[in-house]
Amino acid sequence: MSVIERLLPGLAALPAERFLTASGRVTRFDGQVIECHGFPVSVGAICAVEGADGSTVDAEVIGFREGRNLLFLHEFGARIEVGARVRERDEGREVAVGDGLLGRVVDARGAPLDNGPAPVLDARWPLLGRPTNPLGHAPVAEPLDVGVRVVNALLTIGRGQRVGIVAGSGVGKSVLLSMMTRFSEADVIVVGLIGERGREVGSFYETVMRAETRGKVCIVAVPADRSPLLRIRGANYATAIAEYFRDKGKNVLLIMDSLTRVAHARREVGLALGEQPTAKGYPPSVVSMVPCLVERSGTGPAGGGSITAIYTVLADGDDTTADPVVDTARAILDGHIVLSRKQTQLGIYPAVDIGASVSRVMGEIMPPRHIKAAATFRRLVTLYLENRDLMLMGGYTPGQDADLDLAVALWPKITAFVGQAPDEPARFAQTQAALFDLVAG
Repeated sequence: MSVIERLLPGLAALPAERFLTASGRVTRFDGQVIECHGFPVSVGAICAVEGADGSTVDAEVIGFREGRNLLFLHEFGARIEVGARVRERDEGREVAVGDGLLGRVVDARGAPLDNGPAPVLDARWPLLGRPTNPLGHAPVAEPLDVGVRVVNALLTIGRGQRVGIVAGSGVGKSVLLSMMTRFSEADVIVVGLIGERGREVGSFYETVMRAETRGKVCIVAVPADRSPLLRIRGANYATAIAEYFRDKGKNVLLIMDSLTRVAHARREVGLALGEQPTAKGYPPSVVSMVPCLVERSGTGPAGGGSITAIYTVLADGDDTTADPVVDTARAILDGHIVLSRKQTQLGIYPAVDIGASVSRVMGEIMPPRHIKAAATFRRLVTLYLENRDLMLMGGYTPGQDADLDLAVALWPKITAFVGQAPDEPARFAQTQAALFDLVAG
């Protein structure tokens, strides 16, 4: 027996990490970003860093500089000392997925947040998705009933469409999302709560996870106090879960709240890497990240499943025109729903600004009668709101404009049609009939 043959049993018994795991030592740490000796590892890999108290904390590789690896901590306040060992723990390219996620709330790493056991998952999916041929996607051909009257009637969403909800703070965005989550007719609903307050995560969970919806809803929650890389990972994980179910032939509703918080997280990482800030402090990597995330949703091959995606976009100071994230989202999405503070002041909820909102696929999936009725409704709303101040000041005399007179006469019915209680579902057929009755009357 040769020397090598005699050594093989002993080598096989050794822990793999003793001679197969790449590692290095910390050379610099500023509280978030770690620099360590370079060792073979790719961007996105998860590494374990030894803390001063003997524990280990996770960090993600974000780049390289002059032969050293750069890592961003997954946890704030970790006690890391110069010379601490850094070793690769996971390539970070795939995540666990499966039916066990339905009815559960997990974090960006798949750990349960609902005090239940770890979900039993039997499949793996690429965290950043699988490349697809754009010509292989089926067209958006049929509407999705989201249970919200104003959306079903005037801003009809198609299966596989990507829509943005553009809103400032405190105008009912979270309530609208919870209504869509509970009332939608999708087979599976994946909700990514990214960068939101912890209280909102708990409130959303209590509202949505009811007996009638629990079996088809999965929530990925990464609150605002978590690391920016965990927030980015949470958005990608939620999208990966949606892709997995679409691949199984399911019609999935993906709700991401919010795309802006994901962009803020990417901005933190980009600035830490030394990228130059451009418009409103956003580095170029933010503008490229948004399309990469959004384009993963949509329809699958003909006869397969779909991902109808709804992304919330925060408008700082109610500015829906000059914010770079809002502009990027408008350019890449298939429509947007704008929530107006003026609507809330009028006591109309959901506070959808009908004139500023649009669905780019509605004209392709709805019959001509519905399109004509919706256009008439939008025109009456716009006429009334544009002339409301003039009428309040007594500057308009009835009879001068027949369309405006009709808008004034129908305004109570219009507000009643748009308004909807949070616990009141509005099914598509009833909504369409009510729209025809209102416009014809």
